[in-house]
Amino acid sequence: MIAALLIGREGSVGFPGKNLYPVLGRPLMLYPLLVARNAKHVSDTYVSTDSDKIKQLARDNGAHVIDRPAYLCSKEALGEDVFVHGYRHIKDSAKKDVELVVLLFCNAPTVTSELIDQGVDALRKDPGLDSAVSVSRYNMWSPLRARREGPDGLLHPFVPFEVFGDPKTLNCDRDSQGDVWFADMGVSIVRPRCLENLSAGLLPQKWMGQKIFPLKQWGGLDVDYEWQMPMVEFWLKAHGFSAERTPYDRHPETDSK
Repeated sequence: MIAALLIGREGSVGFPGKNLYPVLGRPLMLYPLLVARNAKHVSDTYVSTDSDKIKQLARDNGAHVIDRPAYLCSKEALGEDVFVHGYRHIKDSAKKDVELVVLLFCNAPTVTSELIDQGVDALRKDPGLDSAVSVSRYNMWSPLRARREGPDGLLHPFVPFEVFGDPKTLNCDRDSQGDVWFADMGVSIVRPRCLENLSAGLLPQKWMGQKIFPLKQWGGLDVDYEWQMPMVEFWLKAHGFSAERTPYDRHPETDSK
């Protein structure tokens, strides 16, 4: 089986209620849930949460609910541990061999069913891959441009310039270091071994394993602040969503043809 696992907790310090925040008239978490339910390779969808509202929304949309324990609902709890807990629940309850796990976040709506299917196809084609992960290109956030505040209250390079080569050859062009790809948290399709041996994974998202295949898209992001919502709405509209319709709506007049 290929199982989708969506995680989202009740509490959020930076953006309270973000997982249920209305976007185009729908709760934010409904978007990744719809994507999982409509991916052709996904056989079962699970939602791990401590929120009664999220649980009900999951059930209303045909997903299984995993009760997320309190120790995994704190501000300090890591998403990787929630994924491992959810995977173990799926493995024990489904009583089927788990081929792949599609990992999703309630606050990361910028993903499509087609992208999930592409990732599954890539992993089936190459057994050596650990995972397939959605990535977006953000050259403007190259590590060359990153700064940190020093003890003197001034800005200093976050990474020593020498890491990038001879500082005399560096410049301010955002593309000077080549394309900069970030795992945008839209989706991670992983083999069970990644979750069974989490410590062997590559930082910072150890659930992805070591050999990570990029599923390239644009504008992907997970929502941490309310000011990101217009970006999400722009992305959704560009991918066929509106207040009236989604790309996954059934069309009776054509389904019978």
